[in-house]
Amino acid sequence: MNNRKRTALCLLGAALCVFMAFGAALALGRYPITPAALLAGDAMAVRTFTVLRLPRAVMALIGGFGLGVAGFVYQTVFRNPLASPDIIGVSSGASVGAAFAILFVSSGALSTTVCAFAGGLAAVFLSLGLAAAAPGRSKMSLVLAGIAVHALAQTLLMLLKLTADPEKELASIEYWIMGSLAAVTRSRVWFPVPVVLVCCAAIFALHRQALLLSIEEGEARLLGVRVGAMRLLLLTLATMTVAAVVSVTGLISFVGLLAPHSARLLAGHNRRSTCLLSGLLGSALLLAADTLAKTAASTELPVSIFTSLLGVPFLLYLILQPGRDAS
Repeated sequence: MNNRKRTALCLLGAALCVFMAFGAALALGRYPITPAALLAGDAMAVRTFTVLRLPRAVMALIGGFGLGVAGFVYQTVFRNPLASPDIIGVSSGASVGAAFAILFVSSGALSTTVCAFAGGLAAVFLSLGLAAAAPGRSKMSLVLAGIAVHALAQTLLMLLKLTADPEKELASIEYWIMGSLAAVTRSRVWFPVPVVLVCCAAIFALHRQALLLSIEEGEARLLGVRVGAMRLLLLTLATMTVAAVVSVTGLISFVGLLAPHSARLLAGHNRRSTCLLSGLLGSALLLAADTLAKTAASTELPVSIFTSLLGVPFLLYLILQPGRDAS
């Protein structure tokens, strides 16, 4: 089977998985909703579907797609299939922003979303600024800067936790960090969904430049790519995507790592279609994980439990593969 047919089959299979996972996300939940009740105009069923069930499913669909595409960008730019949003501090920065909002602003949805988004962007721009000040300005400088900013953000988060009320504020912070789509309603999707769609559209428009960043910098420059500026632009777009998602859902582990790596393994190459496949796999993964989170137990579970249950065995599989490394 040639690469074109293989990629087409992978995309078709992933799209079918997304379709089925989206249908399951709409159909399953704590409050039973039937098509007959919706068609009959049952007030409770209609309200539950339009205010809670549909926005939550849309957030999982678009959020998973954005995390998958952003993970593809990180792994391509850093030329490392194990790169993830954590590598330059976006997730830890968002956690600090959310904790700050819960403690000093309000635990309401709007303030937490805005502060988490701002925290994620601030952490990444700090990483980029530190990397720009380093001699040589290589991608390794950016990785080291990201590690430093991640450590700083974790320290700030611990300090904020120490000042939190153990019975109320600390519990809210910990629950946000665990990640969940339980609080997603119709009023909360107006911000992240457009941001993710616009940023992903821009990433697809810049796919050629992104792929050229995966080769040696000298070769990319010879092919007309302004490496520094393009790396900054793509990382900014990917960071805005991740920050927009986690500002509403909390931290979602492994989707940005698992989806793009799986896409490369399935497609066998690193092209624009692989980026699209990464997004589709991210959507399917987050939709399935969220459906399990709201149906697997008598209480709502954090969605990262299920993404981690898939992600950890996958990493072990990679470790046990002979001749495979992370570069």
